[in-house]
Amino acid sequence: MTLKIEGNALLQDAIQWEQLLRYPERPFVRHRLDATGPLRLGRTLLASGHGATVSIIIPTLDADRGGYLPRLLRQLEQQTYKGWELLLVLGDRRQGRAINAAAALAKGNLLLTLDDDTELGCRDSIERLVAAVGSDGTIGLAGGMNVIPKDASAFVKRVMREIPRRSTPAITHITDSDLAEHPMLLINKEAFFQVGGENEMIPRGLDPYLREAFRKAGYRVVVVPGAEYSHLPPSAMNALMKQFYRNGKAAAFVNRHYPQWAIETPSTHGSFRLHVAFPLRAVRFLFRQGYALLTGKLIWFLCEGAYALGFLHEWLFPTEQR
Repeated sequence: MTLKIEGNALLQDAIQWEQLLRYPERPFVRHRLDATGPLRLGRTLLASGHGATVSIIIPTLDADRGGYLPRLLRQLEQQTYKGWELLLVLGDRRQGRAINAAAALAKGNLLLTLDDDTELGCRDSIERLVAAVGSDGTIGLAGGMNVIPKDASAFVKRVMREIPRRSTPAITHITDSDLAEHPMLLINKEAFFQVGGENEMIPRGLDPYLREAFRKAGYRVVVVPGAEYSHLPPSAMNALMKQFYRNGKAAAFVNRHYPQWAIETPSTHGSFRLHVAFPLRAVRFLFRQGYALLTGKLIWFLCEGAYALGFLHEWLFPTEQR
């Protein structure tokens, strides 16, 4: 397959766009939020001589993401693993619903979710993930290693070092971990249907929900060494603060309406408590802010503050009352 890209525009003969009059039927989805209006979907033709073992799913709002998506498509073309198809879901702000819609149409028996601002770190990242899942039938989700790019700006490098979960602690073997995340996540499609797919009801917390659903079903959730990618933060402080503010608002929405899905997200590998009482989380936040200041992690401190402001705004002035 040749992905033809000209500047920031995806050419029609590379991505075959189609307008579905309605969303695909998704009978496997346990927590469904039906959409009104049509679905716009982009596909690529399969490489000659290869079947679709992996269906790559990328939700995107504008099919560009400031040039990040065309760069990702070039990197996909260079991957050593060739048995894949590509499904772009355009315009749906509910990431879970977009992924479910593509999964319903996918031809592969494995699904690979990528964000439209993901950067692949090595040419064999997909191959490593597929090999890991193939080596152990109990692996349901296999995530990559989120690494700091060598050519990133000083600001981006600092953000990824300071803020928890912005990069993956090093490992040398396939490791059970909560750090398997949507920006590069290989999914057993049969198990995905079995656990009820993505949660379409929540705007935030999709990763922890899906990981816990797989664990409850008896599957392993792992991170694979060498399967490198980078999930880059915004490159400017104001954009980063706005992102954390939005995340805080979405977190408050989930805590208010779906507290059962407010699941912990540890910053290291290994076991952790699934749920922590809200008062304890509030106290922990204050200690974490103090620690960030004492250790000179100012960016982390400011981002956590923006998150808290967003959370408080949504908590005090709920969306449904505005």
